Amino acid sequence: MNIPSRVKLVDVGPRDGLQNEKQPVPAAVKIELVHRLQAAGLTEIEVTSFVSPKWVPQMADNAEVMAGIQRQSGVRYSVLTPNMTGFEAALKSKPDEIVVFGAASEAFSQRNINCSIAESIERFAPVVAAARAAGIFVRGAMSCTVGCPYEGEIAPERVGYLAALMKGIGVQHIGVADTIGVGTPLKVARAIEATLQHYGVDDLSGHFHDTYGQALANTLMALQMGVWQFDTSVAGLGGCPYAKGATGNVASEDVVFMLHGMGVETGIDLDLLVDAGAFISGFLERKPNSRAATAILNKRAA
Repeated sequence: MNIPSRVKLVDVGPRDGLQNEKQPVPAAVKIELVHRLQAAGLTEIEVTSFVSPKWVPQMADNAEVMAGIQRQSGVRYSVLTPNMTGFEAALKSKPDEIVVFGAASEAFSQRNINCSIAESIERFAPVVAAARAAGIFVRGAMSCTVGCPYEGEIAPERVGYLAALMKGIGVQHIGVADTIGVGTPLKVARAIEATLQHYGVDDLSGHFHDTYGQALANTLMALQMGVWQFDTSVAGLGGCPYAKGATGNVASEDVVFMLHGMGVETGIDLDLLVDAGAFISGFLERKPNSRAATAILNKRAA
């Protein structure tokens, strides 16, 4: 089997994982989660988003969280910036990377950010230009690349169209996201193939939700295609406030367990990662949404 020997994971738990929680999570808890993730060996962490607190109240403490992190050398801290207002606010916190996002579905784009796909690209273009002028890396996320809660199945051509638009405004790295977790391996492969028409495999990552239990299978398919970068979320945190029925991102612990079992290096200490997931799950008063973490914690308690 021809798969990468090393994989890089971006833990999106602190941002994508917590943004949909109704229970307020204090800045101190978010900061501690970031510290635990970097202690476990994560070198890419999506920390927060600079969006209006009217739309995402959980992220209202973005500046406080960024200011409170004890940054480690070799770790890249990213933030989501949906527009110039968000970028200008984020700039004060000195992120290493910003994330802009678009949808392969017109209906989802309208429901999520109240504009068409083309209009969203026009909105992101000055953000990307300003970030790159400031020496900040720009990552793009493409949501609903295989299925949409409003339109149903998404054709690969729509994914390629969005990838081309992202490339055209200077987005340096692109993520192929199965936002509602309806993807299966062949559908994900087609979305990745469409994206590879515009981005090299080294500039592409997978972002899979586990709504139907397909995230690990989709990750394996992407690995077989040479993809070596993935978004995951500690303890399987997350969902999407604008995608009805979307459950958590694939758990970081489950992906690391699978990769290590395949002999793939990640640089991540699985036990410390499980501890990080147990920490945030304990605060949220529920068990980690990770089979690997649950098995490891049960084994410890036996």
